[in-house]
Amino acid sequence: MGLTVGIDLGTSYSCVASVLDGRPKVLPDAEGQTNQPSVVAFGFDGRPTVGWKAQRQLIYAPESTIRSPKRLMGRRFRSPEVRRLAANVGYNLVESPEGEVLVRVRDRDYTIPQVSGMVLAHMKGVAEQSLGEPVTEAVVTVPAYFNDHQRQATREAARIAGLDCLRILNEPTAAALAYGSGLGLNENIAVYDLGAGTFDISILRLERDLFEVIGTAGDTFLGGDDFDAAVARHLLEVLQRRSHATLKEGRVTWLRLLEASERAKMALGEANEVEVSVPGIARTRDGLDTVVSTRIDRLTYAELVMPFVQRTFQVCDEALKLSGLSVSQIDRILLVGGMSRLFLMKEAVAQYFGRVPTADVDPHEVVALGAAIQADNLVNAGAQSQGAILLDVTPRTLGVATRGGLVEPLIPRNSPIPTEAAKYFHTTTDLQTQVRVAVYQGEARRVDENELLGQFMLNGLPAASRGEVRVRIGFQIDADGIVHVVAEEEATGNRRELAIQTTLVQGSPEEPP
Repeated sequence: MGLTVGIDLGTSYSCVASVLDGRPKVLPDAEGQTNQPSVVAFGFDGRPTVGWKAQRQLIYAPESTIRSPKRLMGRRFRSPEVRRLAANVGYNLVESPEGEVLVRVRDRDYTIPQVSGMVLAHMKGVAEQSLGEPVTEAVVTVPAYFNDHQRQATREAARIAGLDCLRILNEPTAAALAYGSGLGLNENIAVYDLGAGTFDISILRLERDLFEVIGTAGDTFLGGDDFDAAVARHLLEVLQRRSHATLKEGRVTWLRLLEASERAKMALGEANEVEVSVPGIARTRDGLDTVVSTRIDRLTYAELVMPFVQRTFQVCDEALKLSGLSVSQIDRILLVGGMSRLFLMKEAVAQYFGRVPTADVDPHEVVALGAAIQADNLVNAGAQSQGAILLDVTPRTLGVATRGGLVEPLIPRNSPIPTEAAKYFHTTTDLQTQVRVAVYQGEARRVDENELLGQFMLNGLPAASRGEVRVRIGFQIDADGIVHVVAEEEATGNRRELAIQTTLVQGSPEEPP
């Protein structure tokens, strides 16, 4: 057996940690870097490079450099989120026969779990180099609002990386664990987690070593990448109006504007106004490449990104409502994720909650540290001290399709996990010998407004009049938040089970129960 680590698989940066001598510690690479870019670059020979070396290739070879694969994790190719992302990346996205997203590089296609698996394998290598021993097991974190497809895809990425994934852990829960483990606290905390690609808010009740999630909400397509894109559009408009040169069209121009936006974001943390220079995107009248530049100040930046900031607070409203608490009942706010370091975020969050967020956690490292603590708790479960107890919730309602294009909920959102539930359904037509069990996730009543997780057929039902045959459909959500479904016909005991997979299961249009 090798060692066990905790990995924060982030949208822009990833981090790995382990418990050493009873204390969690972030593991650096050979150059002392504790965060690694979640970037995969492919050379002409097809070999991947990951991390800082890969990031340096982003501008010069955007068609073969994959950034932010996490935003594509578990998503359908035809989803609105994928269409939006496709306009902001330099690489090509294509559709698999099952409807999944594939990344095409030099005529070779890669699944998103494969690309993310390369990032996890790199983090595994960083840990092994730092620890001097093989690493075989890990707790891997995901946004709290990740659905079942995204969790399954993350587990698959870990398998591809050669890791036994002990647990899929929600990022806000990991952050709370790193903050409060062993302190014997009794308080309500809000974990505001704004990363490059996702936003989550979780409300937890801490009672000594019990960490109970009592409300969670999120947006899996809201983060720093959206901030950068908004500023890049502004820069493009300004440069088009003011520049005496002709701006080039194409993906490289857009990617360099995004890079300039990210640089401006970081520089505005130290200055009220910065100059933004963008090389290689314009030509003079003589056809020579030239540098174009403009200035941006904090006020302009805040106006450009404030719609996204306000969207996070709408999600906060939802989480508080689910938890049954008001902002005045929150004792502490933890800021998590690289975007929470943005110069305007601490003030905005303080204004919403009516108190200043705590400053004694590192937003870039706290999730990995919490994952390492949970990993240590799991492998040492038989030890005298069992560590913290985590009680998490499922972020979205789970149900099955019924006649008329409706969804019948079985497990409502915010239910503590692990959990299970079952309901009986009847056949809807005479002599019906099979039913299609279609599993959906979401809060809407209609099928077409929810997300299909998977479907399967239960065959061999007794031929009888409609309503006479009963089918029991049971759901179970495990500690990783992954869904297992069982359908069983009452009289014969005919049974079919399914662990929801990341690929779309093709089925026939047979009537649902």
